[in-house]
Amino acid sequence: MLAKSTLRRPARPTSLPRLMSTQSFVFSSESVGEGHPDKVADLISDSVLDACLAQDKSSRVACETLVKSNLVVLAGEITTRAKPDYNRIVRDAIRDIGYVNADDVFHADTVFINNYLTRQSPDIAQGVDARKAEGKKTAEQGAGDQGLMFGFASNETPELMPAPLMFAHRLGRELTAVRKSGAVKWLRPDAKSQVSVRYVDGKPTEIVNVVVSTQHAADAKHAVIENFIIKNIIKKVLPASLLTKNTEYLVNPTGKFVVGGPQGDSGLTGRKIIVDTYGGWGRHGGGAFSGKDPSKVDRSAAYMCRWVAKNIVAAGLADAAELQVAYAIGHPRPVSVYVDTQGTGKVADAKIAAAVERVFSFKPADIIQQLNLLRPIYRRTTNYGHFGKPGLPWETSTKTAALKAAVNAA
Repeated sequence: MLAKSTLRRPARPTSLPRLMSTQSFVFSSESVGEGHPDKVADLISDSVLDACLAQDKSSRVACETLVKSNLVVLAGEITTRAKPDYNRIVRDAIRDIGYVNADDVFHADTVFINNYLTRQSPDIAQGVDARKAEGKKTAEQGAGDQGLMFGFASNETPELMPAPLMFAHRLGRELTAVRKSGAVKWLRPDAKSQVSVRYVDGKPTEIVNVVVSTQHAADAKHAVIENFIIKNIIKKVLPASLLTKNTEYLVNPTGKFVVGGPQGDSGLTGRKIIVDTYGGWGRHGGGAFSGKDPSKVDRSAAYMCRWVAKNIVAAGLADAAELQVAYAIGHPRPVSVYVDTQGTGKVADAKIAAAVERVFSFKPADIIQQLNLLRPIYRRTTNYGHFGKPGLPWETSTKTAALKAAVNAA
C-alpha cells in the first residue's frame, strides 16, 4: 500500500500564474539545443547509461560529465557486468551532436577524456537491493536516496504540457533539424530558445516575444541569420494565430555568437532541470535525471509522477494536475503522495488521490516494472524535455479507464 495521501490542499502563493485564471499575465519558458554545454554533458551521461543497460539491465549507473574547452571528464559510480568502451561512447555522442567542424576546439575526434568512474558504494547498494541487510527494515528494493519528485500535466497543448515550454522546444528541434540536414552551412550546434506567452483567463492568447540565439560560423552576417531564423524557424513552427504584429523577435541579440559550446562555457550533467521538466510552470524537486539508472527515484519517480498526472488530465478528471511523492533512502514505499488539481478538478482531489492509490504503485521496483525502465531508452530523453514526447512509456494514457472506474467506485 502507498503512504496515506495528504488530502488537504495547502495554501499556494497567489503569485503562481497558473492560479490567476481571471488575470492577464506573461509567462516565459526556455529550451536549449543539443550543442549547449550542459546538454553535451547530459547526452554523454545518458549514452553511458544506455550502453550499460544494453549489455546488463541490472546496471547501477550514476554518471556525471564535465565538458570544457577540449576536455571531457567522467565521474560517478557504476556497478555493471557490461564492458562499455567509454572513450568511444563519448566521441560518438559528441559526433552525433555535430561538433565535427574543422574550426571546433571541442571536436569529437580530438577531445581529451579523463575517466574517474568507480563502483557504487556498498552502503547505498544494500539499501537499494531487494535483500535483507543489517539495519534495513525490509527485504524489498528501496529508494536510492531520500528526496521529493513532482509530475505535472495540463490540457492546454496536445502533449498535455505547458505551452511556453512546448513552443521553445519546437524551435530548438527545428533549428537542429535544419542544421543536421546540411542545408544551412553557417549553423553550429550551440543554441537556446525562449518564448513568452500572454495568458488571459487562464488561456494562451498571444506570443509576446521570441528569443533565439544560435551559434554560427564566423563569416555569417547578423542580418542573414536574423532573417532566416524569423522566416524559416519561428514562423514555421509557432502557431500563426498567436504571432501578432506586436510580437517581438530577438535573434542573437548580442549581435555575434561564434564562440559557443564547451569552448565558450563549461557544461555539467543535470544543470538544465527546468528545461528537462515543465519550464518553470510545474514544480521540480531538485534532482537531475541524466546519467542515472531507474533505481534512482530522482529520475524514475519523476517519470512516474508525470505518467500519473497525464492520465488524470487525459481521463478528464482535471484540467491540470500536479503530483508530489517523497522517499527515504532504502525504504520501499514513499513517505508521502500528494495530488493537487489546482482548483481544476471535476471531482474532489480526495477522490482522485484515492483512485491514484488504487491504480498505481509508487514503490521503486513497481515503478520500474510498470514503465519497463530497464532498457536503453535514455538517450531519447536527453534533449528537448523528458516529457511531452511520443513513444516514451510515461507519456502513454493507458490508465484513464482504470482511473475513472476507481473514482466512480470511491
